[in-house]
Amino acid sequence: MSLFSGLEKFGLGKLEKMEVFEEDAKKKAASTDKKVEKPKITEEDLLFDKTFTCPVCDEEFHSKMIRTGKVKLLSADTDLRPKYQLVDSLKYDALVCPKCGYAALSRFFKFMMPAQAKLIRENISKNFSGLAPTGNIYTYDDAIARHQLALANAVVKKAKTSEKAYTCLKMAWLYRGKAESLPSDTPDYDKVIKELQSSEIELLENAYEGFLAAFSKEAFPMCGMDELTVTYLVADLARRIGRYDESSRWISKVLSSRQANERIKNRARDIKELLNQDREKAEANKAK
Repeated sequence: MSLFSGLEKFGLGKLEKMEVFEEDAKKKAASTDKKVEKPKITEEDLLFDKTFTCPVCDEEFHSKMIRTGKVKLLSADTDLRPKYQLVDSLKYDALVCPKCGYAALSRFFKFMMPAQAKLIRENISKNFSGLAPTGNIYTYDDAIARHQLALANAVVKKAKTSEKAYTCLKMAWLYRGKAESLPSDTPDYDKVIKELQSSEIELLENAYEGFLAAFSKEAFPMCGMDELTVTYLVADLARRIGRYDESSRWISKVLSSRQANERIKNRARDIKELLNQDREKAEANKAK
């Protein structure tokens, strides 16, 4: 029964079907209609073109970079690979001069000795055929190619062992990122994943060997990391490539250090637990 049934006795029968809050309902509906969903932030929205000057040929060029403060760190893998919301910032870390082919991770790009520049001009620039065009964002393949060029430059210019190791590590993370984001309907998906994982392991092995060598001949901080952080990193790299005894030895160094805070000790304990699990799996596979 309508709230207004019976109004006809007042000669107001036409009002019997009124809604008490009709006007409010109409306003709410109109307000809802006016609300437009905010456009979703894309990877491209987080990028800008930054100008750099090449220390080899003095050419000015632009490279895509992540806008500082625009991306949120979600987590980190045990080997310190950062994982951000909306974008893999690692894709934008290698800078490449499009004129002469000099490339390096952003951390190392500006540091150049005259003798190193000469080596790059003679061994890279003379044969450099230019960069392949990219879209508005770098794909993992774009990023891997740029990091590969950075690693080649590091070898040619006789860079520090730690720089070469760090570049290998960053490349390994890119292969991991590509594997994680590979569409499940990719042709020969399982085969492609295995190839990506194989490339990652090879680079992690090189990173491990590099940091191991750098430990005995370079000063800290190393690639922005203090000695305990590198010790922890080497422990996890050893675990990931199956060097379980070495991993255990490096973990012990972190856990027994008086300078290590609880945060890094807790991470080392996590690595130790993973190491025990990996050893058990390896033993089980041997027994099959």
